[in-house]
Amino acid sequence: MSDHYATLGVARDAPPDEIKRAYRKLARQFHPDANPGDPEAAEHFKEVNRAYEVLSDPQKRSNYDTFGDERAGAAGFSDFGGISDLFSTFFGGAATGASRRGPGRGADTLAEVELTLEEAAVGADREVEVTTLVSCDVCAGSGSEPGTWPSRCSDCGGTGETRQVRRTVFGNVMTAATCPRCGGRGEEITSPCKNCRGRGRVQVTDTLTVQIPPGVDDGAQLRVSGRGEAGLRGGRSGDLYVAINVRPHEVFRRAGDDLACEVTVPMTIAALGGTVEMPTLEELEPIEIEPGTQSGQVVRLRGRGMPRLGGRGRGELVGLLKVETPTDLSDEEVELLERFAKLRGERTGQRGLFDKIKEAFQ
Repeated sequence: MSDHYATLGVARDAPPDEIKRAYRKLARQFHPDANPGDPEAAEHFKEVNRAYEVLSDPQKRSNYDTFGDERAGAAGFSDFGGISDLFSTFFGGAATGASRRGPGRGADTLAEVELTLEEAAVGADREVEVTTLVSCDVCAGSGSEPGTWPSRCSDCGGTGETRQVRRTVFGNVMTAATCPRCGGRGEEITSPCKNCRGRGRVQVTDTLTVQIPPGVDDGAQLRVSGRGEAGLRGGRSGDLYVAINVRPHEVFRRAGDDLACEVTVPMTIAALGGTVEMPTLEELEPIEIEPGTQSGQVVRLRGRGMPRLGGRGRGELVGLLKVETPTDLSDEEVELLERFAKLRGERTGQRGLFDKIKEAFQ
């Protein structure tokens, strides 16, 4: 089993954000759409998805770090797949007779969708273009030209495995391996379908409408069952995973179901109290400012954040108050502020030449 951290190229103490970034970069690099007909890229894509599935889940990651396996519980025979797997481990073959490889499940595919924060809050329908493999409609997925059928494999005799007997100090030991000619199917195609060249599947590009539920967050993945690659030899199709990218917002910052923003408060209202407007996802909300309000104080609006995904209610909207210092004052405004400063016994920067000389000598 490959190391999940090495697969994603991150350290064992990497934070979740770094793991997510590494996964998204590798998923784009090895995605089947970007590497059509490349089996190595498809295998890398599966490994990257498997590694992210484990390391993005805190419980699975903890078990993986502790036991080397994401499964919970103490190790027993069940952890090793039973007695037949033990024979396979030590002797290279199963304890019982060989069996032909059954239908293969199709690979999963990945698509990306970009949303604004407002769209993520209310949900949206998005059309995604997916290039994938579907069952050949000429041969119905068999890979054989219509009117012909696969024949028994000439190398393995239809068992799907080749066997070899070796002499050891313990006696004769038989090993078994997947038949290289038929790939474990037990059959070989003598008259390949001209449409799919014997593969049983053809590549098509389709457009699907995906429903994005309210409350999705950046980095989330939605699974559309059965819309991945068609399976081999009648196997079930893989799934389509839709990765959600939520664009950064100019006003709001998100933390789970909560939102945060800055609220500008004029200096006079901060001192005397009054009403200012606070931005929300829907509209401007009037809020009361208490006299003597300072920069850094917060205001909370319950139920005005993001909807809870798959649940009820919404998070909070937190407003960070920022007292605004006026600029570009008129002469009358400067005079009023100077009078206000004198009443409070405060010295301002508006000083005459005599005051500056006196201060220099002192």
